[in-house]
Amino acid sequence: MKKIFVTRKMDGETFKKLIDGGFEVDINDEHLSDQDELKQIVKDYDAIITTVGCKIDKEVVDEASSKLKIIATASVGFDHIDVQSCKAKNIWVTNTPGANAWCVAEHTVGLILNLTHRISESDRFVRKGEFHGFQFDLFVGDEIKNNIIGIVGLGNIGKYLAKILKSGFDCKILYYDCKRDENFEKEYNVEFISTLDELMKQADIVSVHVPLCEATKYLINESNLKLMKNTAYLINTSRGPVVNEKDLVNALRNGQIKGAALDVFENEPLITSDLFEMENVILTPHIAASSSEAHKAMIEMAVDNVLQALSDEIPKNAL
Repeated sequence: MKKIFVTRKMDGETFKKLIDGGFEVDINDEHLSDQDELKQIVKDYDAIITTVGCKIDKEVVDEASSKLKIIATASVGFDHIDVQSCKAKNIWVTNTPGANAWCVAEHTVGLILNLTHRISESDRFVRKGEFHGFQFDLFVGDEIKNNIIGIVGLGNIGKYLAKILKSGFDCKILYYDCKRDENFEKEYNVEFISTLDELMKQADIVSVHVPLCEATKYLINESNLKLMKNTAYLINTSRGPVVNEKDLVNALRNGQIKGAALDVFENEPLITSDLFEMENVILTPHIAASSSEAHKAMIEMAVDNVLQALSDEIPKNAL
């Protein structure tokens, strides 16, 4: 009987397809990230289903036996897995593109509205007992209607975000990406900007939606943060190291930008402590893709990838 290991507790119903298919499925009760345990697991199992936060590096992959056919991550990002080492050992690595895109786009809109309308800031004010009645100039925020939105990375999430902000708030949408999508531009009346610097100059709100790789690490840094309007906001729901956190702190402290909202952090779970002290910063704990619908879709896609690999087929979402 082929064995499948799931590195963290997930919705058990989703794995019924595997169990009904005659596979043995072992689900870890807690999130597993211990490297020594992972080194043993890759020796004993035919497939691994994992997610962000479980680092499967070269040292772990090197211990894998020839029976391990696939590491399927229930996430879009796959920077926690050494894909090249897996390929060298003929181990499939798959992700779940698009499965959580709508959820992340919704969360991004929530962060934008929270930040611009100062919702969390005013909530803290009320909870402290500092509200003593209506004041005309209390927590004056910014409307986003007709704002210029700069989207960095026009993948599934970026496209959903563009649609929501265009149709719901009548925003002007600019985007920067390594690939231009002229069909999307025409259909939704969005504008391609050929350089990141130019997008950073023009946008009232910059929202980042790129994968983490060598080319995108510190993509947002001191040099381009200085180009932003001092009334502009930065949102990051992609990967933490895409933004240089120290540079962001300096930009916020010096008033180079008006505020920021982050769902991901450069050195998770550690967060630059200066961010905690800033009222114009919203922080959420890497939950942009956390909805019951998104979780189910990601797990189902990961399961299908495993079934294909263990049937000696090429998984649909092979990297």
